[in-house]
Amino acid sequence: MTHHRRHLHTIPDGTAYPIPPAIPWNSPTSDTSPNSSTIEPSILAVEGILNYTFKNKRLLEEALTHSSFTWSRSYQRLEFIGDAALALALSNYAFLAYPDLDPGQLSLFRAANVSTEKLARVAIKHGLYQYVFRHNATTLDDKVREFAEIVSQEGDAMVYGGSVKAPKVLADIVESIAAAIYVDVNFDLQKLWTIFRGLLEPIVTLENLLHQPQPVTMLFELCQREGKQVDIKHWKNGAKNIASVFIDGAFVASSSSEQKEIAKLNSAKVALDKLSKCLSSITGVLDFSIAEDGSFEIEGAKQKLHELCCKRQWLKPSYCIEKEEGPSHEKKYVCAVKVPTAKGVLYMTGDERSRVKDAENSAASFLIGALQESECL
Repeated sequence: MTHHRRHLHTIPDGTAYPIPPAIPWNSPTSDTSPNSSTIEPSILAVEGILNYTFKNKRLLEEALTHSSFTWSRSYQRLEFIGDAALALALSNYAFLAYPDLDPGQLSLFRAANVSTEKLARVAIKHGLYQYVFRHNATTLDDKVREFAEIVSQEGDAMVYGGSVKAPKVLADIVESIAAAIYVDVNFDLQKLWTIFRGLLEPIVTLENLLHQPQPVTMLFELCQREGKQVDIKHWKNGAKNIASVFIDGAFVASSSSEQKEIAKLNSAKVALDKLSKCLSSITGVLDFSIAEDGSFEIEGAKQKLHELCCKRQWLKPSYCIEKEEGPSHEKKYVCAVKVPTAKGVLYMTGDERSRVKDAENSAASFLIGALQESECL
């Protein structure tokens, strides 16, 4: 079992591909449905982007219809088949274009080119969202606009995600359009790829993957080679998800985001940037003890945390069992501690223990350590 210190750290909150004004049918009245004069411009525009004219234009209309738009069938059925068709088309392309790749490398290539991140950026690049039929989708519009602004600032394509999570709706649109083409060409996969490949350009290559390896995977592999242990801990501070990276128990990097996945990804990126300096000089900065099993522990941590909360005029800590495993005679517990503060709720989990009170003390130990690490004490 690996035991590491946690860190409490808050990152301050911190042109574009604009989302055009809402198209006329974005908010029709309850008794008015769109007609061909309002739908046709979007159909023609997307056909122009694809450089393909549909035999059955209702397929493209369906591919551009969000579920909020109840006047037509939504793209959900097409999205289902588009996901599979694109993956198979990419698999065929990779198999023929890279005869020397092993199955693992082929899988990485395919995954990078059909990921939500990749397809969402394709949708932004070609301005596809503005042609989507939607109704009262202000929240969705805001998320797409935020992502579009970030994409424009980041420049080169981010294979494994940037600072904002890609809205799934954007990838859904691309998959649905692919499906519409696939059905329109009578399920001819080669024709689909011939028509659709241009939309996906630039294709993520193996060279791209080498220059942008998956940060979390790379972090673990690099530390494994150096004989170091990595631990990425997640906790919340109010609405923010915070991910902190520890190497051999010492804090290295932290990042926050509204999305847990983005926080983890970015914390790994920051850790990799620092790693060359950290690997040879990581040392602990807390005054703590190491138990016989190698775990981090502060004696009397629950009482010390209680005293700290009183001093800071925070509400008293509350504890709960996060995980309980094993038969009755060999129970193991993992507990969490929560401390409400004016800036949000501090949350931390501890290591596995055979007694609940010891598991609670472990959680308190890590929270105290994290507060010390972030210079909050």
